[in-house]
Amino acid sequence: MTDETSGSAEPVTEATAAPEASTTEVAATPEAPVDKPRIRLRLLLSVAAVVLALDVVTKVLAVRWLTPGQPVSIIGDTVTWTLVRNSGAAFSMATGYTWVLTLVATGVVIGIIWMGRRLVSPWWALGLGMILGGALGNLMDRFFRSPGPLRGHVVDFFSVGWWPVFNVADPAVVGGAILLVALSLFGFDFDTVGRRGHDVPDPDPATESA
Repeated sequence: MTDETSGSAEPVTEATAAPEASTTEVAATPEAPVDKPRIRLRLLLSVAAVVLALDVVTKVLAVRWLTPGQPVSIIGDTVTWTLVRNSGAAFSMATGYTWVLTLVATGVVIGIIWMGRRLVSPWWALGLGMILGGALGNLMDRFFRSPGPLRGHVVDFFSVGWWPVFNVADPAVVGGAILLVALSLFGFDFDTVGRRGHDVPDPDPATESA
């Protein structure tokens, strides 16, 4: 009686051990690949949000604390807080074309958001985020400040030497544009990882085994 019972118990033990092995194999399965465009788009929007917040806050403080035509010295007469209403582009360029600049800025914002859906490079996300945040900051002035929508004047408040008065958005846009130009010159595309022509393809397991 004892021998028959012990002999029949062995198959039961092997059968119950099989699901444990399969569970281990499932747990060892690698995770699904990360959605890089979505992550890069989040980075782009985060950078844009930081630039936009800094631009809006500093403009509100400049309008509240500064008086037009009365510079406040930071470093002598070289670096000053100077409140200026700018109808032109960055650094007071192209004055008199406010509505054209507004339409151009709107197109830039739409184009950056469209490109953001295909972004893979984090550096491109950084550069585009800087441009997007700066463009939105000045665009808000164009729409919501006097003398009216599409014709609003941008608030500038920081003056350095002979350079035209500017705000936070201006260097963000220019800096982002310089970064994108440099990335293009050095072969970094917005929808690929690494430099152009230097991506190493994943090895083919079938080729290696052959």
